[in-house]
Amino acid sequence: MNIVLNQPVAAALRYLQGYPPDTLAQVEKLLQEDRVADWLLRKYPQGHAVRTDRSLFDYMQALKSEHLRGAEPLAKVLFDNKLQVVQHALGTHTTIARVQGNKLKAKREIRVASLFKQAPPEFLKMIAVHELAHLKERAHDKAFYQLCNYMEPRYHQLEFEVRVYLTHLEVAGARLWDNAEPPAS
Repeated sequence: MNIVLNQPVAAALRYLQGYPPDTLAQVEKLLQEDRVADWLLRKYPQGHAVRTDRSLFDYMQALKSEHLRGAEPLAKVLFDNKLQVVQHALGTHTTIARVQGNKLKAKREIRVASLFKQAPPEFLKMIAVHELAHLKERAHDKAFYQLCNYMEPRYHQLEFEVRVYLTHLEVAGARLWDNAEPPAS
């Protein structure tokens, strides 16, 4: 059965390339019936409490300490308004190399798209795990995804749901957790 999609829905499915046709058909149906937001909000009713760059740094440090004790230290972690989903960047990891005296010093930085400032805690953790895994594994290969699964056993499911959310954003243009109050600490 071929479902004929309008152009915006068909174009938005680019975030789900590589998933099986039956999975795509289920997402297409949810999009056509305008039920993606309801599905996501039922699964993830509230946003996380990490709202500042300092709290994001602390959050990443805690994950790093728990799972990657021997990895290089983080110099900077922040939400970045310049990261655009259209560039397929939800987060970035960079190594800034500087010469100080006669030594080459490298600092590791992680930037998370500001889109995830208001997102469920599970989505933030998936992005954090992904970027932290790059401290050990540079390429998106088998070892990289094994490390992601070690740090977050539901990594692949969460990545899929983030991609469904991105598809929803492109089709509906409405963020879901913008007005949600973070959970009480």
